[in-house]
Amino acid sequence: MRTRALALIDLLAVLVFAAIGRRAHDESAQGVAYAVGQIVGIATPFLLGALVGALIARSWRDPLSWRSGMAVWLGAVVIGLALRAILFDRLPLSFIVVATISLAVLVLGWRAVVRAVTAVRGRRHHQEA
Repeated sequence: MRTRALALIDLLAVLVFAAIGRRAHDESAQGVAYAVGQIVGIATPFLLGALVGALIARSWRDPLSWRSGMAVWLGAVVIGLALRAILFDRLPLSFIVVATISLAVLVLGWRAVVRAVTAVRGRRHHQEA
């Protein structure tokens, strides 16, 4: 169960990316349901890309590995940006840069944090033994 839950954090990371982007560009007060719908709509191309990356890397087997993280991140970026370009017929360079960096921080960042915490706990446990 723990491995599956960790694998789902990538999906949460992509949703956070979409929510931050929506918040940065849309201050309208249309209601929670409207906002959630927009976030899901923004995230969908990137979620599909992340899913493809996860399937290729079989990231559920070792969700903390850098290989899994890179595959999910690259899938989200490459496929997500391609789908977004097809759907919206424009893809500003600034958006490409921001999406690439933001998704890297979110998708690879949570792995770095979990790995660091695990390493500290492991050292602490080893010292106590």
